[in-house]
This record gives sequence, structure tokens and C-alpha cells, in this order.
Amino acid sequence: MPHLLPSLDYPYEGLEPHIDAQTMHLHHDIHHKAYVDGLNNAETKLAEAREKGDFALVKHWSREEAFHGSGHFLHAIFWKNMKPNGGGAPTGALAKALERDFGSFDAFKAQFLAAANAVEGSGWAILACQCDNDKKLVILQAEKHQNLTQWSVIPLLAIDVWEHAYYLKYQNKRAEYTKAFMNVINWEDVSARFAG
Repeated sequence: MPHLLPSLDYPYEGLEPHIDAQTMHLHHDIHHKAYVDGLNNAETKLAEAREKGDFALVKHWSREEAFHGSGHFLHAIFWKNMKPNGGGAPTGALAKALERDFGSFDAFKAQFLAAANAVEGSGWAILACQCDNDKKLVILQAEKHQNLTQWSVIPLLAIDVWEHAYYLKYQNKRAEYTKAFMNVINWEDVSARFAG
């Protein structure tokens, strides 16, 4: 069954003034759709290779599947991680876990923003859960999203710091974009991911 571009839970302009409608339209409808299309194409080509027993291009199509699959997976989380009038701080079990693993919410926020701002080139900053380790929370940088460094983690909160996510509004001022992102975080979604 082919992968589908998920719909947004809010209108393109719903995250303004922090993230503009034009960027949301381009980012979701063009960039994310390209990942979905690329993933579907790679899976089709790999199925054809299996049917024909011809694996001459398996390395290429496996890389395409990893690249587009990771892009689709992380973007699907990214859209749900945001909402109009979001931001603030989480409550409940997630808030306690952030305090346990980072010392305080402010310390988490400082490290998360620093990690996002320090990603070299394009990539992501991700708050993730090490589910095999008492649900310990960690912050990762994914400079190539298909090459995540910790395979046992589950992403809870992801911020896209590829330039297409912010360049129309913020140009080369990534730190302004990441700071604005904190105002649209859907902590209910992040908390539900953590609870699950």
C-alpha cells in the first residue's frame, strides 16, 4: 500500500506569526510530498528487483528508501508536534522526565535549541526516548536524517532545520526560527508519544 502525505491538523496560516503560511504550503505540499513520492518509488523499484531477481541497483534503491522514508517519518512527526497557540511547557509525566534527565525545562530548552542551531548544513534536532533505558530522554542531532545514530530511540519532538523550513521568513537566521518554534510546540502530542 503506498504511503500518503498526511494532512495538516491546522490551516497553513495557523502557526503565524511564528511560521508563515507560504513556508507551510511549500514545506508540506512540495517538500514532504517529494519524500512520500520518493519512498513509494523506491519501494516499487525494490519490489521489482525482488520479482526479477535483479539486485544490481539494490544499494541505490535502499539508500533512496532510507532517505525518503526518514524524511517522511520525521515530517509526519513534525507537523503533529506543532499547533496554533502552542508552546509553553509540558505537564505531567513528560515534564517530570524532562526535569529528571535535563535538570529543568529551561535546561532542556537551552540544550534543544543549541543542538538545533548547531546542526551542520541541513537536518533535525530531536527529543527522543530511549525506551530500553527507563524511558530516558535524549536530544539528538540528525544531520543526515537517514543516518540516525541511536537506533533504539523513539522520536518524540522533532524540529526541521533544513533551510526550506524557515528561509522565506527568517532567511539565514536559524536561531530566530528555532526560538519561534518553541511557541508552536504541541506538548499534548509530545506527551502522548512519550506515554505511548
